[in-house]
Amino acid sequence: MQRHLRDLISLRTLTRVRASPWLRLGLVALAVGFCVYGLIAQGSEVTAALRHLHWYSVVGAVLAAMAGLGFMMAAWRSLLADLGSPLRLRPATKIMFVGQLGKYVPGMVWAFAAQVELAREHNVPRRRSASATAITVAITLATGLIVAAVTLPLTSHSAARHYWWVLACAPLLLACLYPPVLGAALDLVLKLARQPPLERRVSLPGLARALGWTTLGWACYGLQLWPLVADVSGRGAGVLLLSVGAYALAWSVGFVLVIFPSGVGPRELALIAALAPVLPRGSALVVAIVSRLVMTVCDLAWAGIGLAAGRHAGSAPPETTSPSAAPHSSASASTAPSSTGPASTASTAPARTAPTPRTGPPN
Repeated sequence: MQRHLRDLISLRTLTRVRASPWLRLGLVALAVGFCVYGLIAQGSEVTAALRHLHWYSVVGAVLAAMAGLGFMMAAWRSLLADLGSPLRLRPATKIMFVGQLGKYVPGMVWAFAAQVELAREHNVPRRRSASATAITVAITLATGLIVAAVTLPLTSHSAARHYWWVLACAPLLLACLYPPVLGAALDLVLKLARQPPLERRVSLPGLARALGWTTLGWACYGLQLWPLVADVSGRGAGVLLLSVGAYALAWSVGFVLVIFPSGVGPRELALIAALAPVLPRGSALVVAIVSRLVMTVCDLAWAGIGLAAGRHAGSAPPETTSPSAAPHSSASASTAPSSTGPASTASTAPARTAPTPRTGPPN
């Protein structure tokens, strides 16, 4: 009984933390404070790491991060098209990257709500865009955990042992992505929200396309971290596999611990643990902070590109009709009287000739 009571109190405490922006801001401030303390306490290692970090490594990290974010946007766009709302590249860029800036605001729903409302401006139904975003997040998390589960046991045994509870979620998430299971789960969530079900469910080819784009995105995220780790450690290509797995684990840990906006704090700690085989703690902390700055700069750059592209996106396309509704619409159109029928009949009927006026004098 006492254990159940403690669990209930812990659940309520976690709910209050997630709902309070002030508590979340306090957690972010605490995480930043620990980072600053780590930089000061391990000043010699930090100085050595910064001395070995070259500008071209940072530029390479930025380019890889930009590519990775672009691939993740392509995964979301392909899922949205599979659900029945294809978008052109320009509006998709604006919706995805301007909306995701909400993840830096304390609170769980800002990025999600922003993407849904921006998509609504382009006639994408809210439940459809919300479902596409939720599926994209699930695919990203599942793929990241699989990447970490495959690479870290080969490169960072300590991180794999310490974060086994995160890696253990990978098979469960992968099973939940099977289209019939995923479709039933979405229908249940929409039913609980008193919303009608989706007109389409995610297809197996659509899911495969999204998985392909997401895998490319994770590869680029790993390439974002690799030049930083290679520069500081001096190990070159030998740390490529470790970099890919380390970033996948760090991002996943930061996402699972949802009370920290954008994973600030937990992501850096997980990254330091994963890089322990090749970097001392101070150097790993420098790499983690530079990687965070690189990703933030790329988020802002893509948001700027999205805003600029949105100005030239043109008018919103009409809402796509679901395949199940199309035959009904065609049948209705074939049985309903045509609005141009009378005009066509009138145009083909022979015209009545007016009487010829008399030209002689009146009677």
